[in-house]
Amino acid sequence: MKDTNMTENAVTTDTPKITARGVQVYYGDTHAIKDVDVEIAANTVTAFIGPSGCGKSTFLRCINRMNDTIPIARVEGDIRIDGEDIYDKRVDPVQLRAKVGMVFQKPNPFPKSIYDNVAYGPRIHGLSKNKADLDEIVENALRRAALWDEAKDRLQQPGTGLSGGQQQRLCIARAVATAPEILLMDEPCSALDPIATAQVEELIDELRQNYSVVIVTHSMQQAARVSQKTAFFHLGHLVEYGETGKIFTSPEDPRTESYISGRIG
Repeated sequence: MKDTNMTENAVTTDTPKITARGVQVYYGDTHAIKDVDVEIAANTVTAFIGPSGCGKSTFLRCINRMNDTIPIARVEGDIRIDGEDIYDKRVDPVQLRAKVGMVFQKPNPFPKSIYDNVAYGPRIHGLSKNKADLDEIVENALRRAALWDEAKDRLQQPGTGLSGGQQQRLCIARAVATAPEILLMDEPCSALDPIATAQVEELIDELRQNYSVVIVTHSMQQAARVSQKTAFFHLGHLVEYGETGKIFTSPEDPRTESYISGRIG
C-alpha cells in the first residue's frame, strides 16, 4: 500500500459536486442532524469522522436518499448534486442511486454469481444493449475494483464464496458498474482484516480519479490516510470541515481537538 502522508493529500479541485444547506434530519421526535452546511468537491475523498451516533452515517444516507426507506425519517433543507435539488419531487430515487453508488459496512454480495452481482445494476438501468456490452461493463467494473485478476476465471461462481476483502471489492465493483459520479462508503473496512483494509484503502485512492468519494470511518488513521477533506461530526452537528492535514494537526474547534486527541469519543 502507498504510504500517503496526510499533509501531502492535495485537493484536486474546489468545484462543489455536492452542496448541502441547512440540512436537518429527524427520526420521529429525535433530531439526528442539526443544520448541516457543507460543500463536497469533485474527484476528492471526503472523510466523515466522529463518535458513534453523531450523525455521520445519517448524513451520508441523505446524499442518495436512503433515509427515504425509513418510515419515521424526515429530511429538511437543501441538498444538491451539480446544482440539482435531489429531493425535488421530479427526481426518481432509483435513478439517483445509479448516479450515487453506495458501499456498506458489511460486505453484502447478492446470492448470485460474481458476474451477476456486477451485472445486476446495469441490467435494471438498461445500460447495456447486448451481452458483449454487459461483459465489457462487468470486466471494467471488476478492474476498477482491483478484482478482475482474482475473479476472471470464476465469474459464474457465487460471490458469497469470495473472502471478506474480495466480497467488499465485489460490492465496490457492483457500485461502480452503473457508472456513478459519487461513491458513498459507510465504514467499508470495519469488517475486514488489516491486509484487506490496505487493499480497499489503496483502491479508494485510485477511485477518486473518476468519482467523488465520501467515506464514513471510525478510524482517524484511515481518514488521515485516504482523504483530502475531513468533516468532524458531534451530537448531530458538523463541527468542523476542512483540509485533512489541517483538521488533524491544527483544528480550529476545541471539540475537534478533543476528539482527535482521544479525550471525547
